[in-house]
Amino acid sequence: MNGTSVLDNKKINNKTTDNKTTDNNVPDSKISGNKDVNKIDVQNLDLFYGDFQALIDVNFSLSKGDVAACIGPSGCGKSTFIRILNRMNDLIPSCRITGNVLMDGLDIYGSMDVTELRSRVGMVFQKPNPFNMSVFDNVAYGKRMQGVRDKRRLADIVETSLKKAALWEEVKDRLYKPAQALSGGQQQRLCIARSIAMEPEIILMDEPTSALDPIATGRIEELIVELKKEYSIIIVTHAMHQASRVSNKTAFFLLGELIEYNDTRDVFTNPRDKRTEDYISGRFG
Repeated sequence: MNGTSVLDNKKINNKTTDNKTTDNNVPDSKISGNKDVNKIDVQNLDLFYGDFQALIDVNFSLSKGDVAACIGPSGCGKSTFIRILNRMNDLIPSCRITGNVLMDGLDIYGSMDVTELRSRVGMVFQKPNPFNMSVFDNVAYGKRMQGVRDKRRLADIVETSLKKAALWEEVKDRLYKPAQALSGGQQQRLCIARSIAMEPEIILMDEPTSALDPIATGRIEELIVELKKEYSIIIVTHAMHQASRVSNKTAFFLLGELIEYNDTRDVFTNPRDKRTEDYISGRFG
């Protein structure tokens, strides 16, 4: 199929001037690495699927150690937004974006290698998706793909990752059993461990507890609180109480627009926009 990739469209839509600015007149100095910049910076982002505009002028930032919850009704653009951050939308030929998406001040749609990006930005999906292999091999898979063959090193990576995912004690005696034999909640924590094994800086979670029972959900939420000590996290959720429990930042999306993004306490107790207030109070959604 002939099609233009997101990256191609990004290049087409960038505007280059004599002083080397990109979209929306963001100077090169702002797109270079700098210890003071945000972990993630999204500037004036528009995303299209063909002629349909799915995201409209989104501006968003995430600091190290932040947990940002993305809330909003179904189809509002939450999942589309987080998939931009590790370039999963590259796989959709009709998708194109304008604007800037920066990680540590570097444009992820510029010279950054997409494989490197996806090792730095992990992804956990709505439905647990363990590979059809053992628990051990699931966690070790990514590192093996990167060329790690030393058995002791792999064993250390697997143990450390499973401990960070609060799963080690439950599976340490069945590491070589099929991952599909685990419960749904255990499988989701295994997927988190698989992501952690790649040593990411950011973890994206797309409704990670929507298919889980309340006990498993509670364990994932406790895990998120622990993980934020080492990682920046963005979680998509339809559960208002979950957003208030696990996040320090909340972003409210509606019809492709980021309506409000602020400290979680402020969003839930003193929203700036009437539409935010109507949504969190249950008037629509």
